[in-house]
Amino acid sequence: MRTFIQMVLALALAGCGAIGTPVVVEEATAVGDVKIVPITAQSVNGANASTYEPRTLPAIFTQTAGTHGSVANLGSLPSPAFDQQARPGNPAMILPPQKKVGPYRIGVGDVVVLSTPQSGSTVSELSGLLAAQNRRSGYTVQDDGSISIPDVGRVEIAGRTLQEAEAVLFQTLVDAQIEPSFSLEVTEFNSKRISLGGAVKSPKTIPITLSPLVLSDAVAAAGGVTVQSADYASIRIYRDGSLYQIPLRAYLSRAELQRTPLSDGDNIFVDTDYDLESAQGYFSQQIALQNLRSTARTNALNQLSTEIGIRQGELAEARTNYGTLVNLDAVERDYVYVAGEVGQQSRFTLPFERKASLADALFSEGEGVPNASGNIGEVYVLRGTGDGLGIRAWHLDAYNAANLVLATRFELRPNDVVFVSEKPLVATGRVMAQLATTLAVLLP
Repeated sequence: MRTFIQMVLALALAGCGAIGTPVVVEEATAVGDVKIVPITAQSVNGANASTYEPRTLPAIFTQTAGTHGSVANLGSLPSPAFDQQARPGNPAMILPPQKKVGPYRIGVGDVVVLSTPQSGSTVSELSGLLAAQNRRSGYTVQDDGSISIPDVGRVEIAGRTLQEAEAVLFQTLVDAQIEPSFSLEVTEFNSKRISLGGAVKSPKTIPITLSPLVLSDAVAAAGGVTVQSADYASIRIYRDGSLYQIPLRAYLSRAELQRTPLSDGDNIFVDTDYDLESAQGYFSQQIALQNLRSTARTNALNQLSTEIGIRQGELAEARTNYGTLVNLDAVERDYVYVAGEVGQQSRFTLPFERKASLADALFSEGEGVPNASGNIGEVYVLRGTGDGLGIRAWHLDAYNAANLVLATRFELRPNDVVFVSEKPLVATGRVMAQLATTLAVLLP
């Protein structure tokens, strides 16, 4: 009798559906017709064809703290005024020490070009190097002593002679699997210069080029001296903290004095007075100008650093605040719902800036499908149709492990439902467990 009652209860419960598990069936439901579509390489393209743009992060996540600083406008500096001094006698001659003049060495600020043959050169086929030959646009030596060549990279040439720099560039291009034919030229000499002022027609700063610069060349470049009498005039050279003097009359009469070589950083002043005060005033002005420019640059860099720090703080605070809103679920997001026989039924948040796949939802945070209970042959993505009158159930049979690749290609859309069915034996076991509990109550 007890066995008979148990069989009757089991048949009755199974027949009326009192105990069962969720399944996906292709039939009409309360929310419309359900159509099951197998997930294949072809059907994935159809599923992904629906229009969807992922939500984007605020602009604060793409902004950087870099900003453009500017050096304060210093205005024009007044011309120095020097009083006439007494002329007690002829000026003495104090010659600067002779310096060995070597070949020109490339420096920071110089502009160089790679001069290539007009035709038949492998260099002319290079996208970056062709510009240097066709447009004669040069490469400026940067603060780190290097130039940047497109498709090749940065090459350090500062402090080298033209021949040494050519050899370094040649080896760099060969290492880049390029066999170039070129010559290196300096088109703008900006790294080495002298200044010349005082009783000359056009006071100026004169660059030092490939040819050694001598005193007569510098005076000629400034338009020559403009003194009325050479008796008490002199040319004074300020070099490395020391002051040297050549009487103008001696300079005009002696060729070896006119050929006095000049060095980078020399300050030259043609003085009409014997007294050194005027020359010293000119040199002091040059030093003060350099210090002023250096101080202005330092202040500008400090100001820029402060502005960047403030901006970095603002961006960090804004990003932290947005992250807090996301954690509090106060930001509108798109979701996919994962149900059925999965590690944990949950709401999967679609990411910013990119599209998520079915594999992302199934295996996020290491959940996956439990081996003991999940039926990987019955994985579905339920999605409402565009007309709102039905449901399309995309079916993935992952018993063939190769089909898991399709899960990585299948794009999810907002409000999709990912459902994994349970294994038949698990469903039967659960039904029997419920029947056993019911019988235990009915037949104590």
